[in-house]
Amino acid sequence: MLHLKIITPQKIALEDDVIAVTAPSTQGEITILPRHVNLFTQLVEGIIKIKPEKYLAIGGGYLETDGEEINILVSRAYGQNEIDSEQTQKAIEEAKKIVTSAKDENERKQAMKLLHRSFIDMKLLKKRKHIQSSV
Repeated sequence: MLHLKIITPQKIALEDDVIAVTAPSTQGEITILPRHVNLFTQLVEGIIKIKPEKYLAIGGGYLETDGEEINILVSRAYGQNEIDSEQTQKAIEEAKKIVTSAKDENERKQAMKLLHRSFIDMKLLKKRKHIQSSV
């Protein structure tokens, strides 16, 4: 078992003993298992998979492990139950409109970030539906 702690600037999003963690790093997806070699790596926005079956959408940040503990420091972390699919779909539609009608590059970049984040949230919601339907 590994002791996992996921921390955002607002809260400790999750603290639990887990079997494995798969996270999106700048070098690609990585999986941490018990007795993993010491590691410190940068994470990108994406979805963390935690065994037993649990998923979180995260913002960018860092992961550090010594093979017994995993500490993940990220800008945001949301569980599947914290995402509203209707609001996320509205955010996608609004971001698409802004991207096509943006008056400057900064406005377009902000809309692209929102669009990317919303797609990650929708991907997370689909994982939840898949898990529920297979149970």
